[in-house]
Amino acid sequence: MCQKAREILVGDDLVGRVIARPFIGGNGKYTRTEHRRDYAIPPIEDTILDGLTAKGFETVAVGKIEDIFHKRGITTVNHTTNNPAGIEATIDFLKNGVGSFIFTNLVDTDALYGHRNDVEGYGRALEYFDSKLPEIMGAMTDDDMLIVTADHGCDPTFPGTDHTREYIPILVYGKKLKEGVALGTRQTFADIGCTVYEYITGESWRTGTSFLKEIR
Repeated sequence: MCQKAREILVGDDLVGRVIARPFIGGNGKYTRTEHRRDYAIPPIEDTILDGLTAKGFETVAVGKIEDIFHKRGITTVNHTTNNPAGIEATIDFLKNGVGSFIFTNLVDTDALYGHRNDVEGYGRALEYFDSKLPEIMGAMTDDDMLIVTADHGCDPTFPGTDHTREYIPILVYGKKLKEGVALGTRQTFADIGCTVYEYITGESWRTGTSFLKEIR
């Protein structure tokens, strides 16, 4: 049904993304499965993924990233369906030296907990990620940079199940990066991608303002 909707929702009725969220169960008792699919339109202009692959860099997509970007600008995929699997896949890619850029989405934090107002589950997901951070950082080389961020707010304590409007965090770590730098409130989310592109290529990206000079 969602594939058919994707074909219909174009032109004047254009919708950027149709999300298939399968459930099992019945009689008012339903459980969401991990078989989510995102049917997105191709990006309307080049992204940093396109820019990196055009220069011969390997880009790795973990989780739903390949769907969000319509599989464009991505050379390696592991379509994990939950947080633990996404974290383990990221660590494996790091340990094996795969990818110039690893782009990981941890879907449970958003889909299972934030949108479901599950405060305890949300907390456990954050604690689990925190517990895995030492392993992630330990697998990084001296030249790697880690950015922990989000694509939108999703406060599980806020009434309703929609996205919420708080600012997203930007936490940056690297063995050769400065410590204790306050990046402030950025003008645009695009600053993150711009910084990633400059860090890998040494060149500027046309959208956003890189904060690389502030942390290196």
